[in-house]
Amino acid sequence: MRAIETVKVGIAEMKVVVAPTVIRTCGLGSCVGVVIYDSGKALAGMAHVMLPHSSMARGGVVNEAKYADTAVEALCKLVITAGGRKAMLKAKLAGGAQMFSFSSTSGDMMRIGARNVEEVKRQLERLHIPVVAEDVGGHSGRTIEFNPQTGMLSIRTASQEIKEI
Repeated sequence: MRAIETVKVGIAEMKVVVAPTVIRTCGLGSCVGVVIYDSGKALAGMAHVMLPHSSMARGGVVNEAKYADTAVEALCKLVITAGGRKAMLKAKLAGGAQMFSFSSTSGDMMRIGARNVEEVKRQLERLHIPVVAEDVGGHSGRTIEFNPQTGMLSIRTASQEIKEI
């Protein structure tokens, strides 16, 4: 029996896979892993989002996968181009942790994880893609792996059991 291929998504990247291939990203701290999938077609896309808004881009060149406000729509288009049906798309998310505690009053700027989650959800809602499961927030980094065949998202968090949603 052949080992199942795993496609790795790096920071500020997005990719699409079709079963039996699975898709994984590591190192989700304040970053958010967004999975958009069509379970009937057994295909899924994943983006590793770093920052909430493309207005934070420097130098005028925007890497769509890096920002929540651009990554969600771009990922949706990739999944549809690969054969996903818009009306059947669902999403799962993980990440968005508050990795460091700040005693200063810097407020909202340091809430990158929470702001990433909020913007991803705002974009999914705008595109009418329901979030069917999530594992967000907290203070620990995560590694996630999505299996488009089963629709399960496996989440590994330091010093915890593997969680499936």
